[in-house]
Amino acid sequence: MNKYRILASNMLILAVGQLSSKLLVYVMLRFYTDKLGTAGYGEMSYIVTACDLLISVVSLSISSAVLRFALEKDNDGKMVYSVAVNTVLINSALFLAAVPLIKLIPIFRGYEWLIYIYVVLGMLKENIAIYVRSRYSVTLYAVDGIITTVSTVVYNLLFLGVFDFGVAGYVFSIVLGNVTSIVFLYATTGLMKDYHPFSCDKTLRQAMYRYCVPLMPTSVMWWIINFSDLFMMTVFIGNDATGIYGFAYKFPNLAVMVIGIFSQAWRMSAITERNSRTTSNFYSNTFSMLQTVIFLASAGIMLILRPMIMPFFGSEEFQSAYLYVPVLLGAVIFQSFDNFLASIYEAARKTTHSMTSSAIGAFSNIVLNVVLINTIGIMGAAIATLISYIIVFVYRIADTKKYLYMKIYWLKIGVNLALLAAMSWSIMALEYGVLQNTINAVIFVVILALNFKSCVQAVKLVLAKKTGSPANKQDKERQR
Repeated sequence: MNKYRILASNMLILAVGQLSSKLLVYVMLRFYTDKLGTAGYGEMSYIVTACDLLISVVSLSISSAVLRFALEKDNDGKMVYSVAVNTVLINSALFLAAVPLIKLIPIFRGYEWLIYIYVVLGMLKENIAIYVRSRYSVTLYAVDGIITTVSTVVYNLLFLGVFDFGVAGYVFSIVLGNVTSIVFLYATTGLMKDYHPFSCDKTLRQAMYRYCVPLMPTSVMWWIINFSDLFMMTVFIGNDATGIYGFAYKFPNLAVMVIGIFSQAWRMSAITERNSRTTSNFYSNTFSMLQTVIFLASAGIMLILRPMIMPFFGSEEFQSAYLYVPVLLGAVIFQSFDNFLASIYEAARKTTHSMTSSAIGAFSNIVLNVVLINTIGIMGAAIATLISYIIVFVYRIADTKKYLYMKIYWLKIGVNLALLAAMSWSIMALEYGVLQNTINAVIFVVILALNFKSCVQAVKLVLAKKTGSPANKQDKERQR
């Protein structure tokens, strides 16, 4: 099987497992907004995002090292897994001492023990799932995604719909969803046999820490870019604005969901194919595929934003959220580019460079948020996020050339971005109606036509019988 077919196969399995489950969350979105309201939805958003940040910080981002080192067949997978679990258990005990400090933050007061449980179980679930994905089965990992999401939704219906526990009920549902996932993965694999708490390969552990520790501050920086605006809006504007902004971000996250599946499959290929003689072509072709996916996904979301998404998902108090979606989609496009470029650092084990570029983006985001949120409110936060991701993209494009040559077709990127900007203008400036829908439909067709060739070439690469064979001429002609 050629490397493109392996990439496509993993993407298909992950898509079947994750798209179906994650779309269920969007079906439930109206239920969440009705039950929580703008203020409650805003409060829930910053609790969950803070917990996700703490998972990365407290665990030292060890799950990234699990993926990197467990995929290398020369490493003992059981030792990789044991290092990760020991790290989680030891750091969970240390994090216990910090629980009283959590209540010092007003927005977290009363949730400190729930946050602790969320973080500990989140760390354990993340590392177990990634180890299963690396050493056991991508299919099992995808099935686990369905089980986790479905169980979380069931718990939400119970704690929000029946008992009306509000924000605490939503957060506790995620905790129980992680418990369900852990039980499922242990029941279907030999994970109990893989864990050796007192056997330690010190060389492997040191290598894993050298790899993952720089990614921990990198996660902090990404969190600042992604979510610091939620906290600043709470301070400067209030919870209602935070709820509207968090709601608006849900729809660009549809594109993130698609790209996330692509990225998960790609990171596995980037690691296993890093020493291939055709690495440069592989990266160039895959980056072209990524552009096609993200541009079409973004255009599709904007096409149905006003006529379908807002009426279906948003109650009346959330209707103004559509104004911010186009700018946030732009941010998501550059975020996906940044994440792809990060895979070059990870394959080359140059994770400190990922940290440096993320720090630059985070600093820019803080400064821009302070200035723009105070000036133009919610839109300022969206613009700050977009500009920060663009800054990181410019830095990484220049820096990654040291480690890998990758052909980038700037004209194609520029034309796609210009067409998406025209759709954004139509959504934000024109009154909703036939004219707006017609303009967006025409632009969508143009974007589809512009990227059709890339779609055809991607299919040819996947169907080629053997990478490097005469049939696979696309690997010799970089994909446009």
